[in-house]
Amino acid sequence: MKRIRKGDDVVVIAGKDKGRRGTVSRVVSDDRVLVEGLNVVKKHQRPDPNKGVPGGVVDKEMPLHISNVMLWNAKAEKGDRIGYRVEGEGDAARKVRYFKSNGEVVDG
Repeated sequence: MKRIRKGDDVVVIAGKDKGRRGTVSRVVSDDRVLVEGLNVVKKHQRPDPNKGVPGGVVDKEMPLHISNVMLWNAKAEKGDRIGYRVEGEGDAARKVRYFKSNGEVVDG
């Protein structure tokens, strides 16, 4: 179980986009996430007529390290740390993520 998953609202806590919020569009590897509209760089792209790709300078989203983002807590209106706990007992028990500041469960 990962602390940050696809579809989570996150806030960047370090780097050039510090303070900006976005939604995780993809978890690239164990330690990198792609956030919509954040960490955009200019990439000089060569034309490829076989694939129909035009050349030029394009904007591209690059992955952020997972340590540079925090899950957004809408009730507290700030980035928050995540913990795990087991809710329920026996066969109905399930592991859930919760916000450390107020104890509220992240996963509905």
